[in-house]
Amino acid sequence: MSTIKPRFKSKKAPVFSSDNLLKQEFNPNSPNQVWTTDFTYISIGPKRHVYLCAILDLYSRKCIAWKVSDRIDAKLACDTLEIAINKRKPKEPIIFHSDQGSQFKSASFRKLLDEHQLLASYSKPGYPYDNAVTEVFFKYLKQREINRRTYHSI
Repeated sequence: MSTIKPRFKSKKAPVFSSDNLLKQEFNPNSPNQVWTTDFTYISIGPKRHVYLCAILDLYSRKCIAWKVSDRIDAKLACDTLEIAINKRKPKEPIIFHSDQGSQFKSASFRKLLDEHQLLASYSKPGYPYDNAVTEVFFKYLKQREINRRTYHSI
């Protein structure tokens, strides 16, 4: 019997900058300076729900892109970002602010940000006030629209 333990080399996830470029400055001077994003869920029956990813332009507070999926993954985040990019066609760098979700830190999402000169900005872990505008958007969306109806499918 051997006393030597096998050594496994674990792959570490790439480390990306997690700087908060927004710093709770929620009033940009013009459109396409700051976009924010987050996920929320929508119940579609007992013990079932879907996920909504939305992107807001902080200047107008309008939702510029959204997508619904039964999975909360990087693909949903990437697809929603592509919708926003195709709709707005940004020419200048934009601060793109989100929480610390793994979907927003995935390699595929970061690659998409880099390809379109979007500057990643992240809230502090467990601190929703850094992304308050998006959180409030979801609050009122649920209060005024989603929770007033019963959904059975997407």
